[in-house]
Amino acid sequence: MHVVTVVFTIHAAHYQAFMQAMVGNARTSLQDEPGCRQFDVCESPAQPGKVFLYEVYDSEADFQAHLAAPHFLQFNALTAPWVSEKAVEIYRRAGP
Repeated sequence: MHVVTVVFTIHAAHYQAFMQAMVGNARTSLQDEPGCRQFDVCESPAQPGKVFLYEVYDSEADFQAHLAAPHFLQFNALTAPWVSEKAVEIYRRAGP
């Protein structure tokens, strides 16, 4: 399994709009992308504006298809100006 984590820091003025768009993006990914197995959107209770994503795909190719999906491209274009920091890491699931 191909695992992607993303940590965002969002400008306070855009946080609610970002979260609405992010949850919609996650929901659409799970519904419309057969290779997307999990897409968790998490908020930090200790650090306002910090958002963590945990995404699981069947393969790297499925993740690349996600990045090319119209709904993701629209989400990314809309929200990019709202993001002050973004860190992406890639993992391979080892178990169970």
